[in-house]
Amino acid sequence: MARRRRFPRPSLVMLPNGFTLANLFFGIFAIVAASRGNHVQAGWYIVFGGFCDMLDGRIARATNTGSPFGEELDSLVDAISFGLAPALMMYFAVLKHSGWDWILVWLFCACAVMRLARFNVESAGKAKSYFKGLPSPAAGGTLATYYWFSQTPLYNETFISGWPWETILRFLMVGLALLMISNVPFPGWPKFTFRTVHGAAAIVVFVSSIFALFFLPKEFFFPFGVLYVLTGLVLAVLRGVLELPSPFDEPDELDADGDSLAEESPS
Repeated sequence: MARRRRFPRPSLVMLPNGFTLANLFFGIFAIVAASRGNHVQAGWYIVFGGFCDMLDGRIARATNTGSPFGEELDSLVDAISFGLAPALMMYFAVLKHSGWDWILVWLFCACAVMRLARFNVESAGKAKSYFKGLPSPAAGGTLATYYWFSQTPLYNETFISGWPWETILRFLMVGLALLMISNVPFPGWPKFTFRTVHGAAAIVVFVSSIFALFFLPKEFFFPFGVLYVLTGLVLAVLRGVLELPSPFDEPDELDADGDSLAEESPS
């Protein structure tokens, strides 16, 4: 006698989508806060949205409630929370409203949308250890926390403190935007597990991020984002110099049990 297939309860199906919509809530709230001049609070909302985005896919896997609808919803929300919201936040906080700086907002959003569209066509729903192009949450989070970092003594002690921060921001927005639509491979977020080195490192980084969220948010998140970007670029250069195969030609799984290691959470 064949066993009847068990379907998840409707409440469980809505749970990961609830986190995705919470990400949207924080993205919209960040835009509203930035328009009112509350730029520090706007940065917090982008960070909170990032944590919701990190959790929705993992909850979907844990509850076996992943679906094409959830994948599409996640990408649409990411376009707002990590494309439009960080770009508008920087426009309200730093860029000149009287000139053509709004073009940078368009460029950043356009690249985020194209990056997400390419992800949906090529990789959505598949296990992956590398992303083609800079994930949009990483780009948006790095951009949004630049304002935080610029207000810290650590920023003022660096050599870039003498540069006009409006100029730095323009280069930062263009660089992050182009990296999102590039073919540079960026490491995905491994599955939390102590059975592999990658999984254990993921746990350490996640716990460190939670610690920094409470004690050193302004000094931690922007440098961490820049470090992630530089890591992807340096690894790509080393592969080219050493003529190593592209990670996209290798098996995606980082662990032996074949679970999906990363989803559009860091798209």
